[in-house]
Amino acid sequence: MNTSKFTRRSILAAGGSIVVVGSKGLIVPAQAKGIAPTPTMRGGANNYQPGAPIVERIGGGGFFMTGTVKRAGDGAPLSGQRIQIWAHTKEGYESDPQSHGATLTDKNGNFRLEMPQIVPAFGQAHGHLAYDSSEFKTVFLRPVMANSKDTTLNADFVLEPA
Repeated sequence: MNTSKFTRRSILAAGGSIVVVGSKGLIVPAQAKGIAPTPTMRGGANNYQPGAPIVERIGGGGFFMTGTVKRAGDGAPLSGQRIQIWAHTKEGYESDPQSHGATLTDKNGNFRLEMPQIVPAFGQAHGHLAYDSSEFKTVFLRPVMANSKDTTLNADFVLEPA
């Protein structure tokens, strides 16, 4: 019986090791020179209502929209930034004025706004968020929930100066 030290698996594994290590030692992964700004998402501006008021909570609550706001380039947290939030919820449609509200980021660039449970619209449970002040470029986000029964949805912004 002929037993070889070289199998197809051992040859592929060795070849993969050479690719990872390279001929001159370990390959260092590419490192970003800065944090890129968040691009606006398609469909994010649907039913946007400029000037939605800053509120403590939208409707009866029970669901939390959370996230962070940072500056492009250095990733510094941005405090006092206005984030508008709206969604199709168990209490109203995303086009209804009472389904809209805004909040401000805290000193660490975090935001959190309680609102009614988001429910699927057009087959997807999703929220809408906007940074729409003048200091940075406007960004609209439309994150989709992994499960329509989730009670939180997170969306992070990296803003580029206007």
